[in-house]
Parts: sequence; C-alpha cells; structure tokens
Amino acid sequence: MNTTSERLAPVLYLPHGGGPLPLLGDPGHEALTRFLQGAGERLGTPSAILVVSAHWEEDVAAVTAGDHPGLIYDYYGFPPESYSLQYPAPGDPDLAETIRAMLSTAGIEANLDRRRGFDHGLFVPLLLMYPAARIPCVQLSLLHSLDPARHIAIGRALAGLRARNVLVIGSGMSFHNMRALMAPGADSGGRDAAFADWLKETCEAPGLTPAEREQRLVDWERAPGARYCHPREEHLLPLHVCYGVASEATPTGEAVFDDRVMGRRVTGILWRSA
Repeated sequence: MNTTSERLAPVLYLPHGGGPLPLLGDPGHEALTRFLQGAGERLGTPSAILVVSAHWEEDVAAVTAGDHPGLIYDYYGFPPESYSLQYPAPGDPDLAETIRAMLSTAGIEANLDRRRGFDHGLFVPLLLMYPAARIPCVQLSLLHSLDPARHIAIGRALAGLRARNVLVIGSGMSFHNMRALMAPGADSGGRDAAFADWLKETCEAPGLTPAEREQRLVDWERAPGARYCHPREEHLLPLHVCYGVASEATPTGEAVFDDRVMGRRVTGILWRSA
C-alpha cells in the first residue's frame, strides 16, 4: 500500500468502441465519444502514455520501441476517411526499455519491437483524449495465453510507472460479443448488465480484500454473463493489467463510464490517487 503523499498517475481501463466509429459520429457511440473527449482534461497531462491494447497479442510480452511509430488500420469495411486518420505522437524508446527492464526484474520475459506501429486501440481513443498528439506513447502487447493471472502479474511489475507520471491505459471493451453488437435490438437477457454489475462490484466494492478482488478477476469466467459478454477475453484482459498496475497503491477503482455502446452496457474503470 502506498503510504506516502506521492502523487501517482492514474490508471484507466477504457472501451475503445467499434473500430473507428467513435471518430465518425456514429450514434451508437455518442456516449463513449463524449466520455473520451472529456477524459484527457479529467486525467491531466502525463509525461508519457502506455497503452495495453486488446489488438496486439504475442507469445512473449512485447513493447513498441520505435521513435515515430506509424498507424495500423486494423479494421475493415469502414469509410475511406477511416484509413487516412493520423496520430503522429512520438514513441519513447527509453520508456520502452524501462518497461522491458521492469518486466525482466519481475521474471517476465519481454521483447522490444522497433517496427510495430500503433493500432486502433491506441489511436482511436487518444485522438479524442489528447488530439494534439504531443505526448510520447508506447504500446504493450497481451499474451497469446490469455492467462488472467499472468496479465495481473505483468501489471504489478509495472506499478512503478505511476510515480514517473506515466498514464497507463488498458484499451479494450467490457462487452465484446461481436454478434450481439451487430444485432443491437436482440435481447441479451440482461447478461450484459449482470456482467457490468459484477465488474463494477469487483473493482469498486470497499468490502472486498485485495486477495478476494484479485481472485474474482482471475476467475472472471464464473461471473454472470461472462462468456456471453466475452466469447474470447482479449478485450477484457487489459483491465487485468490495469488492476495489477494500480492495485498496490490504489486497490479500489471507480466506474467512470457506465453507458451503452451499440446497444450494450459497457463500463470503464479508473484508479487514481486520493
């Protein structure tokens, strides 16, 4: 537990929406777009941003280490303007090496990737949050194993980034059943709401011990509606990394976004210093 008066950077798990739709005026993303537009002011100006994106998986943790990463338009079937979006934020090779070293110290193998660009899990939300694109950015991959405990451990190894004023963002979606998102009128049977309630309770409830909170996240498949909301969990696991980063100093998060995206209930969680 952090017992000093040191101000720590916030940690945010956010929904990045469907491809570039938050940037295109899509009515199903109105609430999310509004939230992201105000998030930068709410969070302040960090020295750098680390994004853990649902759209990058590797066998071994990998960190972007280029000076000026390009963009990866990793979505299909959208209007032509979606493929000319620009987010010319600089990379931060020194921060990338620091992250690799922190993971190595914790016994977690990690590689530097000097060629990979930024995928839409980074540039879509950051175009709305920090549109000037002046803050250095680095991306961290998920692991192909999708092991929730390992992702919490990765986050815990990087907890020291907060004292360096590095904003850690987990970019995913707390609801990511693509068939259901493409059929917004279909009845979910309340499963999206049940999972959202479970997620909020897991991250917010002050009565949970740290061990209980972590075990709930490790056993997330037991939550109500879990596999309906996440047929595959890559969009949830950035939250586990965020929890690992935040939990020692800020064990309780808060739901700062709780609204509908494409007709389904979606949640964003913030951990911040008191």
